[in-house]
Amino acid sequence: MSKEIISTDQAPKAIGPYSQGVKAGGFLFLSGAIALDPATGEICPGGIAAETEQVMKNIAALLAASGLGFGDVVKTVIYLAQMGDFAAVNAIYGRFFPEEPPARVTVEVQGLPRGALVEIEITALCR
Repeated sequence: MSKEIISTDQAPKAIGPYSQGVKAGGFLFLSGAIALDPATGEICPGGIAAETEQVMKNIAALLAASGLGFGDVVKTVIYLAQMGDFAAVNAIYGRFFPEEPPARVTVEVQGLPRGALVEIEITALCR
């Protein structure tokens, strides 16, 4: 089985020794996305709603770079710094999956990179 590294300047560069995404075995695996602005490399200001919007934009850019879209996503994992933000994140996230949403896990964690409030990782089916 071969693998293909996915990279785009339309999403933030990796901030460690990992790839933005990897295609392998008929799937696309995206690394966890936080609300980094691709132009500045900084967390976008504005709280949980603004961060979730930026995360979803970053994911959209990586999906597009792979020739895929949100309809190809089969599983997501959402990491929250505070479970109290669940409703706000869910409302924004849900707009990107209006029909046949993927399987999902949501967990509260003690901390996220760069002090982010939300991180989302994606697995998509390559067509």
